[in-house]
Amino acid sequence: MTQQQYPVLWPMPTRWADNDHYGHVNNVTYYSYFDTAVNAWLMSATGTDIRELPALGVVAQTSCQYLGSISFPDELRVGLRISRLGRSSITYDLAIFRVAGDDLDLAATGVFVHVYVDHETRKPVEIPAVIREAAAALVVD
Repeated sequence: MTQQQYPVLWPMPTRWADNDHYGHVNNVTYYSYFDTAVNAWLMSATGTDIRELPALGVVAQTSCQYLGSISFPDELRVGLRISRLGRSSITYDLAIFRVAGDDLDLAATGVFVHVYVDHETRKPVEIPAVIREAAAALVVD
């Protein structure tokens, strides 16, 4: 995977608390980076506080493949693209890149599936139009 394969490269700082006893970013923190990048991008791309929509995107599936080590104070970019835009779900293909001078080194890849549910009933509903419109720009073949 290369950075050119991702329409969005969302900046993500590492934090002191991200490192574990072994001196690298703990594996569970990668999931936090995915979650933060997807939701921050959605808010930026839609100009909407997505928490106030009548439908919520809840995580139904997530996975991560670790390819390289990262550590505080590394600067990161989270690559975002969409491999599937369904009626009620979005499948994001993600990558974490470590900034290395003028280059980006691939540290991890992942998948993140949002299923949209009614805010009150928690039953699946169609993706809100404002989300669908923004997401369409990230769909790749």
